[in-house]
Amino acid sequence: MTRDWLPRPQNLIAPPNLIGPPLITPRPKDGSKVNPIDRIELTPRQAPRNIPATVRHAGRIHATVPVQLSRGISGNTEEEEEEAEEERARVEGEMADSSGSVSLDMEMYSPRGKEHLIKTSQGLVSVAVFGDPDKPALVTYPDLALNYMSCFQGLFSCPEACSLLLHNFCIYHISPPGHELGAVTMSPDDPVPSVDDLADQVAEVLNFFGLGAVMCMGVTAGAYILTLFAMKYKHRVIGLILVSPLCTAPSWTEWLLNKVMSNLLYFYGMCGVVKELLLKRYFSKELRGCAQVPESDIVQACRRSLDERQSSNVWRFLEAINGRPDLSEGLRKLQCRSLIFVGEHSPFHSEAVHMTSKMDRRYSALVEVQECGTMVTEEQPHAMLIPIEYFLMGYGLYKASKVSVSPRSPLSPSCISPDLLSPESMGLKLKPIKTRISLEV
Repeated sequence: MTRDWLPRPQNLIAPPNLIGPPLITPRPKDGSKVNPIDRIELTPRQAPRNIPATVRHAGRIHATVPVQLSRGISGNTEEEEEEAEEERARVEGEMADSSGSVSLDMEMYSPRGKEHLIKTSQGLVSVAVFGDPDKPALVTYPDLALNYMSCFQGLFSCPEACSLLLHNFCIYHISPPGHELGAVTMSPDDPVPSVDDLADQVAEVLNFFGLGAVMCMGVTAGAYILTLFAMKYKHRVIGLILVSPLCTAPSWTEWLLNKVMSNLLYFYGMCGVVKELLLKRYFSKELRGCAQVPESDIVQACRRSLDERQSSNVWRFLEAINGRPDLSEGLRKLQCRSLIFVGEHSPFHSEAVHMTSKMDRRYSALVEVQECGTMVTEEQPHAMLIPIEYFLMGYGLYKASKVSVSPRSPLSPSCISPDLLSPESMGLKLKPIKTRISLEV
């Protein structure tokens, strides 16, 4: 028996360029104690002069997050348990008395969830589960050569994202076949799956966990797989959150580039040229650096993660994506709402605009993130939070928290210039969709 939590939305989504308060989870009203491991104190990171401490540049609000760990471990002696309890009380008292800051009680995003290796008709697939299984399900699917750690960690590591997403969902991170951490090389005798096979595999994963209608979040190639899944299994998708998505068949330029990567992967493995092509696909030029400017930490971490991929497994997923059909004609028939993000400098920018133009304008929205590449989830994750908050409000899944904030806190509205709360200053731009209508006289 499948689990169906999410009601069909009745109202249109609020415009994603609206700016609201910081996304936080309130302290329990019943006065119950909160474990110190679940409490975080946010203090502003040092910012340039004449700019409020909470804002470093457009699209990001930064904060340092020191976490106090003082939980007793099962199996300890009674004295150790008493010391741990005293330490918890001490930390709570210190944080309650702190001034000029705000305390957030929220669920923490563990670096590793419970991983399942599921046997499907298309072979084994790895799924990492985070959160309470009794909550509504959010299914994610990453881009080519990535898994949930290298594609979604930036977004889910934000404290605000934890309070917004983990507070409402149980997260099911699906990795493309052979892309999970520690994956072995897949047998060359196994047939190369098609995109239809991968979409059907998502349905089998949902059946394994007994899930009904789910929310979906995908990046580029993963966004294509989840969009195809939503078209084939309309009753099983309640909403789509897509990042720099694909929806058409490959252009000649993309097809040729993918063929070059495919041949290099097949004959030389994950060589330097392939890694450079993939990083150019993922990130903006600013983050990739140049001869005078070094690569950012995000790009360096992604480069290391690519070294861990099995080249033959990446080749199989690339072959599937390079043979994808055009989905444009079926997009208007989608029966779920869609929120699309795209980086201003993404090579798939025009694809995202085209996809939005083919959808029902009443139930879709496009958010362009300025100074950003394809992977908004890693490069500008804070820019996604407010649009996602308003998107989820249409489902009744999230309600804005009422939190008393110190007037001296950098999170207080009085400490932030009104100009910095504009969509442009937050690095967001809602793209209007222009439709041409030919009139016959």
